[in-house]
Amino acid sequence: MIRNGIHADEEEDQGETSSSSHSPEKRKRVIRVWCDGCYDMVHYGHSNQLRQAKAMGDYLVVGVHTDEEIAKHKGPPVFTQAERYKMIRATKWVDEIVEGAPYVTTLETLDKYNCDFCVHGDDITLTVDGKDTYDEVKRMGRYRECKRTQGVSTTDLVGRMLLLTKSHHSNVDNAAYQLHTDNFGKGPKGHSPWTGVSQFLQTSQKIIQFASGKEPQPEDTIIYVAGAFDLFHIGHVDFLETVHKQAEKPYVIVGLHFDQEVNRYKGKNYPIMNIHERTLSVLACRYVSEVVIGAPYTVGKDLLDHFKVDLVCHGKTEVFPDTDGTDPYTEPKKRGIFRVLDSSNNLTTDDIVQRIIENRLQFEARNQKKEAKEMAVIEALKHKEDSLKTEAALTNN
Repeated sequence: MIRNGIHADEEEDQGETSSSSHSPEKRKRVIRVWCDGCYDMVHYGHSNQLRQAKAMGDYLVVGVHTDEEIAKHKGPPVFTQAERYKMIRATKWVDEIVEGAPYVTTLETLDKYNCDFCVHGDDITLTVDGKDTYDEVKRMGRYRECKRTQGVSTTDLVGRMLLLTKSHHSNVDNAAYQLHTDNFGKGPKGHSPWTGVSQFLQTSQKIIQFASGKEPQPEDTIIYVAGAFDLFHIGHVDFLETVHKQAEKPYVIVGLHFDQEVNRYKGKNYPIMNIHERTLSVLACRYVSEVVIGAPYTVGKDLLDHFKVDLVCHGKTEVFPDTDGTDPYTEPKKRGIFRVLDSSNNLTTDDIVQRIIENRLQFEARNQKKEAKEMAVIEALKHKEDSLKTEAALTNN
């Protein structure tokens, strides 16, 4: 674990499994942890930060900034504050959210919400004038750090959306893809390690960390839904919440289609996120119990019998036929267990991509400005380190 802002290796991944250290017998009071951020275009990197933060205590409070605050310090957000609040509420490690949290984290905020310390990733967050937003809590020893998730960033996702080819599915070295990521994640003085692009590598350990590990109980209603769930967003959350409400004790299984299958029926550059990324995004949702990775497109007899499915649900979005022209939901319809649900949210992945395209220049400017500030901090830290080395050398001589 880490203390007083000093970073350690990801020991929390081993530590979080030994729940005895968090048991009531070992401790007299609940440890309350604070996280805050924009949480714009929430992805599994955000979810992993919240997972790690929750593992450091018992109760996780998450502060989410307003649109106005984000616009002032970073630039325009992709999602509205109402959408961002709901996304964080749906993340299964979150116990409470604070709407309109201040952009700069202070002791006053931690005390107001009775939080012992705050947790942030091992990158840096800067105000509009280039100051570290966690400076005060770091100085007072109420700051902890967690590992940033490699291979994903909002910058990277935006680059993929603007690239209307399938190259990002298998090759991040593609020249056209690199051009977009350069535009979005490169300031005038080179790449920042925090805003740049890297490739995500899935591991079985990461899936275990995200999975609930709960088996369905005899009294549970097993509900199956299937789809791409690409760029997991508030439209998906509203649908899964509606699915969850279909039974008193729901056990929701999400079948995720392989990338090639999604591209067959969605076309263009879809899916934006690959199957590994989509798996973690869906597993982080509190309404989901289990995920089938690479589910068959047709919901057939074998799948229904294997999982003992009681109900199959689909939203109001179009159902594309299978490769042989058949309805993928023929079997559940025949059994009388198919239900079309209206979540009253029509937002689609297409809509999100459209928001990005319409505001492309603003987002490019936002990311370049952000990286320029980060590079200035890196240079300042390097200069300070070099000065200390020089002083030490002179003292030794």
